Amino acid sequence: MTTGLTDQLGQPYSQAWYKSLRDRLGDSLCKQVGVYAIPEDFRLSVVMPIYNERNTIRTVIDRVKAVPIRKELILVEDCSKDGTQDVLREIEVEARANPDPDNEITVVFHEVNQGKGAAVRHGFSKTKGDIVLIQDADLEYDPSEYPRLIKPIIDGRADVVYGSRFLGDQEHRVLYYWHYLGNTALTTLSNMFTNLNLTDMETCYKVFTRSAIDSIWPTLKQNRFGIEPELTAKIARRRLRIYEMSISYSGRTYEEGKKIGLKDAFKALWCIVRYWWAD
Repeated sequence: MTTGLTDQLGQPYSQAWYKSLRDRLGDSLCKQVGVYAIPEDFRLSVVMPIYNERNTIRTVIDRVKAVPIRKELILVEDCSKDGTQDVLREIEVEARANPDPDNEITVVFHEVNQGKGAAVRHGFSKTKGDIVLIQDADLEYDPSEYPRLIKPIIDGRADVVYGSRFLGDQEHRVLYYWHYLGNTALTTLSNMFTNLNLTDMETCYKVFTRSAIDSIWPTLKQNRFGIEPELTAKIARRRLRIYEMSISYSGRTYEEGKKIGLKDAFKALWCIVRYWWAD
C-alpha cells in the first residue's frame, strides 16, 4: 500500500527518495539510520530452501515481497510431507496469473528430500540477481532487514555479508543455552581454521555479490546443514571481503519445527576440518 510519505518522497531506496531525505536529514544522519540509494536496475535474488513449512511459508513469502526492493524469489521445495507442496503449487499458479515485476517467483520441486544444502545449491544455480541472499522458510529471520544487510555490498565495501544473531544490539528470543554454546563453539573452531573473526558462522543470512556466489556455488558439496561451514571455508579461501551486520532473531523450539540437531553439529565439525584442508 502506498503511503502519503512514499507519495511525497518516491519509491523507497530510489535516487529521488534518498536525495529528498538527505536534503532534510543530512548525510551523517542518513548514514546512521540506513538511508541510501539502490541502483535503478538492481535486482536481489532470494534463495529459500523449504521443508515442512506449511504453517509459515505464505507469511514468509509475503514478508519478503513487502521489502521495497526489486527481487526474484527462488523457492526450492525439498519434498515436504506436510502439505507445503500444495501451498507452493497454489503460490506458483497465483504468481503466473498475477505477475509482479518487482517480485518474480520461481518454484523448484525436489522429488526426493535432499537437505538444506542441496536446496540452497539448486537455488543458487537459478539466480540472476546482482546480490544473492539466503532466507529460511520459517519466521526466525526478518526480511525487513534486507536493506541493512545489502548496504555494505551496495557501497562497494563487501563481497559477502553475514547477518549475526550475536552481535548484541538487536532483539532476539531467549531459548536454548546448550544450542547457543554449541553454535559459539562451532563458530570459534571455524574461525581458528579460516582465520576469520565471525560471531555467527551458522547464521541463515548469508549475502553474496554475483561474482562471489558464482565462484563458490559450483563447488558446493554438502547436502544438509554442513553447507554453513562449507560456505564459510570457501569464502575465506577466496579471501573475499566479509562483513557482519547485527540482526534480530525469533528462534523457535523443536516443538515449533526447529530441525537442526546434535548430528548436524558433528557434521559441521567434520566440514570445518574438511574444507580447511581442501576446497
